[in-house]
Amino acid sequence: MTEIESFPVYIPEHDLEDLQERLDRVRLPEAETVQDGTQGIGLDHLQSLLDTWRAHDWRSLEARWNARPHYRTRLDGLDIAFWHVRSAEPGAFPLVLTHGWPGSVLEFQSIIGPLTDPVAHGGAAEDAFDVVIPALPGFGFSERPRERGWTPGRTAQAWAELMTRLGYERFGAHGGDWGASVSSYLAGLEPERVAALHLTMPFASPLPEDVAAADDAEKLMLAKRDRFLRTGPTHAIVQSVFPQTLGYSLTDSPAGLAAWLGQALVDFSDRRPEAGGGVSMAQQVENIALYWFTRTGASAARWYWESARSTPRSAEAQNKETVTVPTAFTLFPGEPYPTARRWAEHRYRNIISWNAMEYGGHFAGWEKPGQLVSELRNAFRQVRDR
Repeated sequence: MTEIESFPVYIPEHDLEDLQERLDRVRLPEAETVQDGTQGIGLDHLQSLLDTWRAHDWRSLEARWNARPHYRTRLDGLDIAFWHVRSAEPGAFPLVLTHGWPGSVLEFQSIIGPLTDPVAHGGAAEDAFDVVIPALPGFGFSERPRERGWTPGRTAQAWAELMTRLGYERFGAHGGDWGASVSSYLAGLEPERVAALHLTMPFASPLPEDVAAADDAEKLMLAKRDRFLRTGPTHAIVQSVFPQTLGYSLTDSPAGLAAWLGQALVDFSDRRPEAGGGVSMAQQVENIALYWFTRTGASAARWYWESARSTPRSAEAQNKETVTVPTAFTLFPGEPYPTARRWAEHRYRNIISWNAMEYGGHFAGWEKPGQLVSELRNAFRQVRDR
């Protein structure tokens, strides 16, 4: 299928009933023996998450989902689902937005309106975008791969074909987490077509000489990265080694799925009260429900297994995959794996802005949608008419 077809979302009623039955008979362990989070997501938090899920109205989310133009098309042998919302403003700039794990396209739902209809949301008509928001292979309503090989690079090739199929010769790209990796590969693959990048997570690491010459601010970043590598990347380790084993629990147990995704959604966000408290319980539940109904816990986890076998791991190898298109960065303090501009410059050779925010974490579209919209407008304003 090379054509693009409308793809409304509908989950059968028996699947909704099955979920409620499972939620009503969950079997949970006793409470953790420490209160510092070192044993994982706490029992009280998980119970609150499950209570919120029991009361969640999936049909309401479904209606909001289908109110936006939703499509699918076959790319490299896989059906990819995506939102494609055109602006009414003439000359709107095409922008492909790519999510990561443990998120989904739902990260971007609240910024679609401000991007496509800026005048109605405090912006100027000349800042309008046409937005394309695909679900990564094995995420959401995109097809789950049945063969190995769906890496960030292969996905970038599919995104290039998607934009061609939609009639966009020149466009921008944004991403965080896996979305930043895919967008970076897309810019490397199509430097004449990708007018600019906007990323919230640089995929770059310090070289040994960077570590040796680190200033005080960089030393703090290195210490934070080291702490994260000691205690934080459990999800990456397990999913890069045994995604199938983990996937059985994620597909069969709503409590297991909620615990696995919920911990990351909390730990990687900026939970300070003055920052807004991170990803809300309602946002977490909608995202977890999407993984549940699409049965994508295992297929999403396999991204780590694939990447561990295909993506350069050393800083030297990573930095050889240079990105030359104009690149704007927005950095949030809750990001668990920070990067200094000097390190990023090894890979991203044309940085046009590097903005550090006061609040926010890994999930900008959920946590700080207004700031993300403003940063996207500013980043692409510089390249629209070139």
